[in-house]
Amino acid sequence: MEKRIFLEQKAKEIRKLTIGCIATLGVGHIGGSLSIADILAVLYFDQMHIDPKQPKLPNRDRFVLSKGHGGPAVYATLALKEYFPLELLDTLNISNTDLPSHTDMNKTVGVDMTTGSLGQGFSAAVGMATAAQLDQEPFHVYAIIGDGESQEGQIWEAAMFAGSRKLDHLIAFTDYNKFQIDGSVEQVNDVSPLDKKWEAFNWHVQVIDGHDVIAIEQAILNAKAAKGKPSMIICNTIKGKGASFCENQAGSHNMPVTKELAKQAIEGLEK
Repeated sequence: MEKRIFLEQKAKEIRKLTIGCIATLGVGHIGGSLSIADILAVLYFDQMHIDPKQPKLPNRDRFVLSKGHGGPAVYATLALKEYFPLELLDTLNISNTDLPSHTDMNKTVGVDMTTGSLGQGFSAAVGMATAAQLDQEPFHVYAIIGDGESQEGQIWEAAMFAGSRKLDHLIAFTDYNKFQIDGSVEQVNDVSPLDKKWEAFNWHVQVIDGHDVIAIEQAILNAKAAKGKPSMIICNTIKGKGASFCENQAGSHNMPVTKELAKQAIEGLEK
């Protein structure tokens, strides 16, 4: 129970900081950032082998946000983990910032891969896992992809390669929040049944509640124990989770966020 409370509190802090920094800018990718906060809390505060004081530690676990527009949540997580000062969050996506709209490994300490062009980040994660396998390195590579992103052919090319190479140090998550920029995933280009698709590509597959931190933790432990296959954890999530003004809305992919809306959402999270 203590672990659940701790991780839920971290996820709540990630959400509050994410909402706050987007409101400082006045617009941003809020929906798909808030839906992954629980996954990030479990990874960065429980499961990943990392050291903020040594961000380039050779044997560290790697993380790739393939749906790079969720960057604000990653920045909030990295700041909470003390990779950089919390105050830097207020520079989100302004001129010459170190926190651009999409994650950039050349600008932000703690970011392992530049992403944003959908599908490409996942291929990079597969490449990292391949390198680890060839070099017999023990680290894990974690990646988050989107359900809309899963319409990209590049996702399935990478999935086929990873399955064929038995990259069991690769653990991926699908943020299955059911919405993309133009509407519901089902209406635009349905990707279901996702579990059967990943199983067909020779992946170890689990389907969980993506907002249950203990379910996420257990799924990661199960993935680590699954040998000879990469793992896909399909997380049923809510786009915009934690901010009532944008929950379950396709428009929350990228939307204006006033300081008043942010204040109301943050106050709601504090209750």
